[in-house]
Amino acid sequence: MNGVQLLLVIVGAIAVTGLAQRRGLQPALVITLVGFAASFIPGFTRLELDSEIILGVVLPPLLYSAALQFSFGSFVRNLRPILGLGVGLVVVTALVVGVFSAWVVPALTLGAALVLGAIVAPPDAVTAVAIGRKLGLPKRVMSILTGESLVNDAAALTLFSITVAAVAGTHTFLENPLLLFGYGSVVGIAVGVVLAVVAVAIRRLLQDSGLETVLGLIVPFAAYLLAEQFEASGVLAVVAAGFAVGTSSARTGYETRLQERQVWSSLDVLLEAFVFAYMGLQLRFVIQDISDAGDSVWAVFGLGALVLLVVLFIRPIWVFVSFGRNFLTDKVMRRKIASDERLRERMRVANEQRVARGRKPKQYPVFLNWRESLVVSWTGMRGVVTLAAAAGVPLVLANGEPFPGRAEIQAIAFIVAVGTLLVQGLTLPLLIRSLGLSDPEQDEYDLAQSEHAREVARAASAGVFAEFLQSPPAGVPPEMLERIAETVARQSDDAERAPGPGEGLGAEFGALYRRVLHAQRVAVVRERDADRLDDDATREFLERLDYQEAAIVSQLGDRL
Repeated sequence: MNGVQLLLVIVGAIAVTGLAQRRGLQPALVITLVGFAASFIPGFTRLELDSEIILGVVLPPLLYSAALQFSFGSFVRNLRPILGLGVGLVVVTALVVGVFSAWVVPALTLGAALVLGAIVAPPDAVTAVAIGRKLGLPKRVMSILTGESLVNDAAALTLFSITVAAVAGTHTFLENPLLLFGYGSVVGIAVGVVLAVVAVAIRRLLQDSGLETVLGLIVPFAAYLLAEQFEASGVLAVVAAGFAVGTSSARTGYETRLQERQVWSSLDVLLEAFVFAYMGLQLRFVIQDISDAGDSVWAVFGLGALVLLVVLFIRPIWVFVSFGRNFLTDKVMRRKIASDERLRERMRVANEQRVARGRKPKQYPVFLNWRESLVVSWTGMRGVVTLAAAAGVPLVLANGEPFPGRAEIQAIAFIVAVGTLLVQGLTLPLLIRSLGLSDPEQDEYDLAQSEHAREVARAASAGVFAEFLQSPPAGVPPEMLERIAETVARQSDDAERAPGPGEGLGAEFGALYRRVLHAQRVAVVRERDADRLDDDATREFLERLDYQEAAIVSQLGDRL
């Protein structure tokens, strides 16, 4: 791929993304189809990227951005289903697809078929999360999908390395797959955390939003490459670094947080558009490779369709079998809570005691219901890791012989990736709308957490205002003090309200209001660190404070 082609692909993908969003369509689907059509333009040559470029350049920022914005508390609360989907389902999918492919695809040995299984095992939740966010999926579902996307790539790439080494006759760092995965996970996470600690320390010394943002852009690539040098999981290193930096971001300046939100949002759109465009542009040449290998295109596509069906059905079976007991537990718990007044009272007292001890109230119940599980079971679209792994299948074995069934592996992998994107991506919005998902318990919990954040902020702002009124700066006229007292009253009613353009009280008031916002941030973060406030509620509240401070600085400028 030369520079001009790459630039045209990126610009075209961004343009198609904008048009798709304006029309209310799913950008990933439209970009893939447009890319496939564009590959037939006369004179169009194949665009090829090394798998290391895809894994080392595209994957780290996407994972880091997701971890940066994801609540670590939500990740821990949903750890069981996340690991079940992100590790257990990946292993099961790889084994089932491998055995099935070895049976139906004549060109594949069992080892080569297991390589194919590892390639198509990890779903890419980018499209699913985007659809779910747009249509208002319950928070628990979004947390599980996002958490799964942060860990399943590590499991799939470990399986891919093991199966390729076994087929090619090469060696991995550790021969035992469990030890290899354990080593890669522990060392990868450690590398990510250490690098994040160093990055956070440097950011506090910089005190410059531009430099801090640039440093943040370097972190995911550094984490991935450093972990790979230790032959550990670069994926988990990036995720760990994202969690660690994201947790500490509440203590950085508001300019840095606002700038990073925009930068990472733009970078996500760019990389996701490029990945799906690359997928579409490759399809024509995958078909050409099948023909060059002497195989029937229709026969390979038929076999790919069979593998696609297996992939589509494995996830729902796994979800409903593994979560089935939870459905019963959840149903029994809901009925028991609804019918047993004494149980409700005990739960209320228990939560009051937790709050009195400075802890968050407990949520009841905690499992997904069958509607939510149905949505989770239909979010198996494949993406960047499948593309990168398919491109990373070696040409030859250690003895110099061709890798068995390489063309078929790549063709079927692309069929599965595009097929899941089209089948599930097109039907998922309809499924979500038809189920009418809602989560009253979660909504009530979120409202309570938001109100608690406002109460904490009110107390903090009232303290700052009271201190100011007791010892006002010299030269402040009495009428200004009266206006400030009125603002105090309004602030007590609405802790998130910023002063409007007509309330400009000069530099003194601007400096005071920034002190108020700082006190609110400190108080809210303290509540979160003491486990009395949910991380999601904290992030939402801090974001509003950031925009308030930006508005004040914009109004007063150099007068502050």
